Amino acid sequence: MDKLERKFGKYAIPNLTLALIIGYALGYIIQFVDKFRGTDFLSFLYLDPVKIVQGQVWRIFTWLIVPPYESHIIFILLMMWCCLSIGMVLEKTWGTFRFNVYIFGGALLTIVSAFLAMGFLYISLSLQTDGWEALKFIDEYNTPAMWGAFSTYYINMSIYLGFAMTYPNNMVRFMFFIPMKMKWLGIIDLVYMGYIFVMGGTLTRFAVGAALINILIFYLVNIRRFSIKAKIRRAQYEKKARTPKMQAGVTYKHKCSICGQTDESNPNLEFRYCSKCNGNYEYCQEHLFTHTHKK
Repeated sequence: MDKLERKFGKYAIPNLTLALIIGYALGYIIQFVDKFRGTDFLSFLYLDPVKIVQGQVWRIFTWLIVPPYESHIIFILLMMWCCLSIGMVLEKTWGTFRFNVYIFGGALLTIVSAFLAMGFLYISLSLQTDGWEALKFIDEYNTPAMWGAFSTYYINMSIYLGFAMTYPNNMVRFMFFIPMKMKWLGIIDLVYMGYIFVMGGTLTRFAVGAALINILIFYLVNIRRFSIKAKIRRAQYEKKARTPKMQAGVTYKHKCSICGQTDESNPNLEFRYCSKCNGNYEYCQEHLFTHTHKK
C-alpha cells in the first residue's frame, strides 16, 4: 500500500466524503421529485448489469448517487452528518489515498459482484432451460428493485466498520443516549451484515459479500500497523519509561510525539507506536498515519 501511495497518491481525491454526501443529496432530490411528479427517473440510475450490457453504460457511475434508502428528512440529514463526520476523521487518520482506496475499492467490488450475480442467474436458469430462454427470462423480469441491493448502503456500513477498527475504544452515544464503545457497534454491524448474508436472497448475498471482502482486504493490508510486534515494542517501551515518569511525577502513560497530547490531557484519544520509525515513537490517532517517519 505504501508503494502504491508513493506512486499514485497525487491522484487521490481530497474530501471524498463530502463529494459522496453531495451525490446523496442530489439522489434524494431526484427521489423526491419522482414522488411529487409521479415519474421514475431514479430507476435509470440504478446499478443494473442487464441494462449496462444492453448499452446503458452510465449506470456504472450513476448508481453512486442513488440514496441508500428512503426515509424521513430528519433521518436523512442525520445519516449524512454521521457519514460526513466519520468519513472526514478516517480520511485525516488514514490519509487521503488510503481512504480513496477503501471507498473506491468497495464501489468496484460492488460493480463486479453485480455482474457476477447476473452471471450466476444466467447459469442457474440455463441449467433449467436453454441459454436464449434464460436471457429472455432475465430481461423480462428485470426491474430496478431487483438490483436495489447493489447500492451504497453497504459501503456506508463499511465506513462505520472502518471507524470501529481504527478507534475501537472511542465512546459514542448509541440511539443518542446509550454510551457504547465503537468496537461493540462494529461487532453489531458485522453480525447484522452476516444475518443479511445468510437470510437474504441471492443478489443480496452478492452485494453484502462485496462489502465484507472489501473490509477484509483493508484489514489484511493494514494489519501490520496493529501487529503483535508493535504491541511488544509498546510494552517494552512502557516498561522502560514507567520508572522515570513516576520519579518525575508524571501521571500519563502515552504521549504523542507530534502534538504532545497525552492520555491524561485527553482520555478519549487512541495512542499507538509506529513500526516504521526508528525508535519508540508514539503518536495519537490524528498523527499516526500522517506523520513523517523518523529514520
